[in-house]
Amino acid sequence: MQSGAITTFSLGLGARGNMSGRLATRPAERRPCLSTSWQQRHGAALECRQVSAETQHEADDRLNRNPFDFYASVWGDFFLHHPRSAASSQQQTRMVERVEELKKEVAKLIAISATCSLLERLNLINALERLCVDYLFETEIDVALVEIHDANVNDYDLHTVALWFYLLRKHGYKVSPDVFEKYLDNDGTFVAKTPRELLSLYNAAHFSTHGEIILDKAICFTKRSLETKLPYLVGSLAREIQCALEVPLPRRVAIYEAKIYISTYEEEATMNGMVLELAKLNFILMQLQYQQELEVTTRWWTDLQIRSKLPFARDRLVECYLWMLGVYYEPSCSRGRIILTFVLSIAAILDDIYDSFGTPEECELFTRWIESWDPKAAHDLPECMQYAIGKIMETYQTIDNELPQKDKYRMTYLKNFTVDLVKNYNKEVKMREESYVPKSVEEHLQISARTSACHLLACTSLVGMNEVATKDSFDWVSTMPEIVQRLGIIIRLLDDIMTYEREQMTPHVASTIDSYMKQHNVSIQTAREKIWELKEESWKHFNAHWMEPDNDQPRKLLKVIFNLTRTMEFMYNKDDNFTYCRNLKDTIHSLFVETFDIV
Repeated sequence: MQSGAITTFSLGLGARGNMSGRLATRPAERRPCLSTSWQQRHGAALECRQVSAETQHEADDRLNRNPFDFYASVWGDFFLHHPRSAASSQQQTRMVERVEELKKEVAKLIAISATCSLLERLNLINALERLCVDYLFETEIDVALVEIHDANVNDYDLHTVALWFYLLRKHGYKVSPDVFEKYLDNDGTFVAKTPRELLSLYNAAHFSTHGEIILDKAICFTKRSLETKLPYLVGSLAREIQCALEVPLPRRVAIYEAKIYISTYEEEATMNGMVLELAKLNFILMQLQYQQELEVTTRWWTDLQIRSKLPFARDRLVECYLWMLGVYYEPSCSRGRIILTFVLSIAAILDDIYDSFGTPEECELFTRWIESWDPKAAHDLPECMQYAIGKIMETYQTIDNELPQKDKYRMTYLKNFTVDLVKNYNKEVKMREESYVPKSVEEHLQISARTSACHLLACTSLVGMNEVATKDSFDWVSTMPEIVQRLGIIIRLLDDIMTYEREQMTPHVASTIDSYMKQHNVSIQTAREKIWELKEESWKHFNAHWMEPDNDQPRKLLKVIFNLTRTMEFMYNKDDNFTYCRNLKDTIHSLFVETFDIV
């Protein structure tokens, strides 16, 4: 960023959906980087000395290497120049007014659904959630779910019971899987008459926890049956089944699919015209806000000059924004999305410094700087690493400036988690240099679950939230609660499964697959399959803590952690889609560029 000014990012929709955010600048406040107490906790600054010319020349040679063959950015500064909308301000005003009218009508629709059949009521709630308009009706949906929970489902078909089970577990109700007993034959097959019933049971069963054997049977049976039937199916149902076989619905990110689902919903027999119109208009208004936020974050990223100053690092700003959009997509969460995008982008730079650029000695010095948070310690490092340090400090100060005084305590937690991340990155560098393979997956995860950066992101997701995140919430996340641990394990195992072959091409830290092979003396293929099974087991642990949390944190806060975990399944579906960013191009274009015709 330019000296003397910082970009603010106070964007958002007003209480009634008005586009009120704007890009602005203000004089930078001169504040100490950190308190004296922080420096005392982390030790005195390192003694400074100039980098020798020989060392700097060697660093310059390394600077332009791309050992992992990272793709260049697909988007560049596209969102700095992309016209946000073809809609005039008058059209936008009319859309906002129409949304308010439709909200009232749909709220009535939810209320009168109590007089409809159970399936109609379930279909309506499911549609609102998949269309990403459910945040407009949180109270109405909560009331409906309490009533739905008390329903007697003994006399309903499998599709209805499965949808009932899915929605209630999705909202944290630990309903019994015994409701599926009557659909199970003695030979272990389920009485499912249609592909729709199979799909509904398959999705519902993925909210399983340990010991729920009937749900394990349901997953095996429905997966096999759906794979058999899929080649003979066409249309939206075939697409739904294909997507579910790749990533089950409970683990998918609604906003990534919202635009596609609007088109699917338009063709469904249960489609309601008011709901459809609301979904389209709401998507257009949210897209306008996302485009604003992408302009802000792209300008920040461009001002950092990462492409020229740190060419070895992955240039993934837009992909970072997409990733963090999955954590919370609601218009009121603008500040949180931007802060998450900043921190994830910084974490990616840190990852590439330790993985691709820094020598062991430089990584050690870099780690000591992060621990001290003292810029004087950076003078022993190559210029590009000093540059990175300066930009990290600038970015964290920008975040600090965006927080009101009562929330500034959050920065201490954010910095603590950043220190934890780089210390574990440095441990991995030492493991790599020593060619050390941990003796077990459990030993491996003690470090590698933390280098997934999920602990940092879990904390960061709270930094930009409103008053629902309290100091108690930050103390809670700092204890590494089980649900956050499982988040880190899930992404680590997914990452290792999808990146194993690529990482064998260059010197790289051992993966959990290597540790499993060493621990059990098995082949790569067997180890990969077992790591996948461990990932599925971690999801069962995660689901259990979602439905029966061992804390009194607000459900909204836990939902953020759940959404963050869902994004991991998307980013590592079939490949490391963050690194190989071309895989995300269509999703980004659909969400942020294409829109619906304005009538």
